[in-house]
Amino acid sequence: MKLIVPVATVVALAAPVAAQDSSGPAPAITISGSATLASDYRFRGVSQTDKEVAVQGGITVVHDSGLYAGVWASNLAGWGTFGGANMELDLIGGYRVPLAGGMLDVGATWYMYPGGADETDFAEPYIKLSGTTGPLTLLAGAAYAPKQQALGRWYASGADAAAGVYTDPGDKEDNLYLWGDAAAGIAGTPLTAKAHLGYSDGNPGLGPNATSLAPTGAYFDWSLGLDATWRNLTVGVAYVDTDISGRDAAYLQPSFSDGQDGNGAIAGSTGLVTVTASF
Repeated sequence: MKLIVPVATVVALAAPVAAQDSSGPAPAITISGSATLASDYRFRGVSQTDKEVAVQGGITVVHDSGLYAGVWASNLAGWGTFGGANMELDLIGGYRVPLAGGMLDVGATWYMYPGGADETDFAEPYIKLSGTTGPLTLLAGAAYAPKQQALGRWYASGADAAAGVYTDPGDKEDNLYLWGDAAAGIAGTPLTAKAHLGYSDGNPGLGPNATSLAPTGAYFDWSLGLDATWRNLTVGVAYVDTDISGRDAAYLQPSFSDGQDGNGAIAGSTGLVTVTASF
């Protein structure tokens, strides 16, 4: 699972813990899962797989009290690896409760990069409020990662990182992410239009493994998409972009690039296709 993964191609797998009679009580615990094939893993607008295909999957357990826990994983490449193996493993836990006709969701994600040093992993609490108004489904969220080494400014520039010269080893920084999502079904069709806008504010330098959760320190990301659903299949197209320019990101090179070789933008606009099977 990710807080924002608007470009993934998801295969959702959902099933109750135990079969039940239609007249019986609902199960106290439900389990849902996902298996994903994505043309690119874009996290907050930035490619985590060097603009290549990602294979992802996750599982979530929800109790009828509102408590939930889950795990989500994806392959990575280049900038996205955070110095570990080519894999991200997220542990998620939280609590959902109805509020003012909508849903309040409070939880935290522990981002892990197996095979990397201890300082590559970090925690990020979040809060989300969702609801509907007319044909619109709306969500507003905030995620705040307190000061941690993985988010610190260990290198002032990509050149320092490439040379292996630490600017401030052991530095700890924090990160704030604010976002909003909207979706609306188009009456009389199987189509759903979707939009996303996010804002990141964090460390403008590079962390202990020459990457950063908020490249350039502060930036916006956004996406527009359209999904078509037939039975348990959904096909989607999306446009994803950020306001990170080549000039703004120049000091991060060669780290902030396709292959981390200084060539190829990984935060520029792109079109993506998604295919989802759910049951």
